[in-house]
Amino acid sequence: MFTRRLGRSDLEVSAIGMGCWAMGGPWTFVDGPAGWGQVDDSESIRAIHYALDAGINFFDTAANYGCGHSERVLSQALAGRRDKVILATKFGYVVDEEKKLVTEADDVVKRIRQECEDSLRRLTTDHIDLYQFHKGDYEPEKAAEVCGVLETLVEEGKIRWYGWSTDNPEGALVFAQGKHCTAIQHILNMGFDAAQLLKVCEEHDLASVNRTPLGMGLMTGKFNADTTFPENDVRHGWDFRAERPAKRLQLTEAVRKMFADAGDARTMAQIALAWIWTRSNCTVPIPGFKTVAQVKENIQAMEFGLLNQEQMRQIDAIFGREPLTS
Repeated sequence: MFTRRLGRSDLEVSAIGMGCWAMGGPWTFVDGPAGWGQVDDSESIRAIHYALDAGINFFDTAANYGCGHSERVLSQALAGRRDKVILATKFGYVVDEEKKLVTEADDVVKRIRQECEDSLRRLTTDHIDLYQFHKGDYEPEKAAEVCGVLETLVEEGKIRWYGWSTDNPEGALVFAQGKHCTAIQHILNMGFDAAQLLKVCEEHDLASVNRTPLGMGLMTGKFNADTTFPENDVRHGWDFRAERPAKRLQLTEAVRKMFADAGDARTMAQIALAWIWTRSNCTVPIPGFKTVAQVKENIQAMEFGLLNQEQMRQIDAIFGREPLTS
């Protein structure tokens, strides 16, 4: 187990967090599936308890995930242990808990306070450690107003710190000016190296919280040309026989073979997580999960430690990137 400071905050988090999107179960975003298929809440709770017992203290969810279901299940799992964890959730959309439907908000800023109260209720807690703006494509020129409301929530003790889940470096820079902004959540994995966002995080002492660290499963080496997903899975329609997905499977297999030939016992998921930790000292990957076995495999990645510079160079070469290290 090793830890990392969560940006400019005083919060020390496990170097891996638990991403709670998948455990929200099926839900719809506007007009399409946004969940990961059916889930077993009992298994989700067992997985969270396993993580807690292993020393994991960082859990990331959102109001969107299962239209509040992920927050509620997480609350159940953390009963009696809330003070042991750093709890992160997100806001920015209209969530219909009964219809399991998420839609766009007409006025994001005016809704923030009520959304915060709704998440506090579902999480059965009196404060949120990291409250993250979920609308990644929000106009950067309007983002300062969002920060203003979040600073008020900090003053009131509703939240401790805040961040933005966005892949837009320009927007991240706006949030970085906020006194209590401490994290930017963004895509980062072996196949998608977000150099600009990492630079923003490093230069402004922000945590880089990494969503899709396993490429929504693509980096695990567990998919093949015949893999399909049910209609209520956000990945429904992925065609691994198409050129781009097929190429990604090929590159992932090349990385797996490189490590296997060197006698390295890591699984592909563990290699992918180690790549993220090695990429920057400010990174905190938050892989999703549905089972205890997945959580166990991901946590065990920490036992192997970081990659060496030659391994990083070879991975860059496989993915056709210019090496970032000597």
